[in-house]
Amino acid sequence: MAIAKENGVNAYGVLMYVSFIFMAFFFGYSIAVTPVVGYHYGAKNHAELKSLLKKSLTVTLITSLAMTASSILLANPIAHLFVGYDAELCDMTVNALRIYALSFLVCGFNIFGSAFFTGLNNGTASALISFLRTLVIQVAAVLLLPKLLGINGIWLAITVAEALTLIVTETLFLLGRKKYHYA
Repeated sequence: MAIAKENGVNAYGVLMYVSFIFMAFFFGYSIAVTPVVGYHYGAKNHAELKSLLKKSLTVTLITSLAMTASSILLANPIAHLFVGYDAELCDMTVNALRIYALSFLVCGFNIFGSAFFTGLNNGTASALISFLRTLVIQVAAVLLLPKLLGINGIWLAITVAEALTLIVTETLFLLGRKKYHYA
């Protein structure tokens, strides 16, 4: 509110709507695959677990790229759909969507990583990923980045939080590969 007033709040609302729609795919896929991960881990089907991980990461990568590209390319029509009644707000929202779209490159991997560790019965790793991406790093990024980058820092905060959490997710995958036999 201090940086962009009512227009900033409105633009952020549009970002949240678009984000919920796009991230629903990642959540749906992750919820669906978690019991399959658990089954193959419990049955010691290491080859299937490895195959499932590889296929899931491929699906996540392709979807992430498609979501990011479509969000950037469709930023103008999406903004007009929500806030086309105000040209200044619409321009702000288009800019915000194009910056925020970068978060779709990484959020799917964190969402899947959390679900994968849930399937492996590692609630600590799953909770760590979720807690970092949605609270700890996100709050820090929202408080710090606008001071450094102005309003664009607000739009970029989620991407930074997701990217930093991805480092943790990747580390957990590397550390768990021998224990869980997925690599």
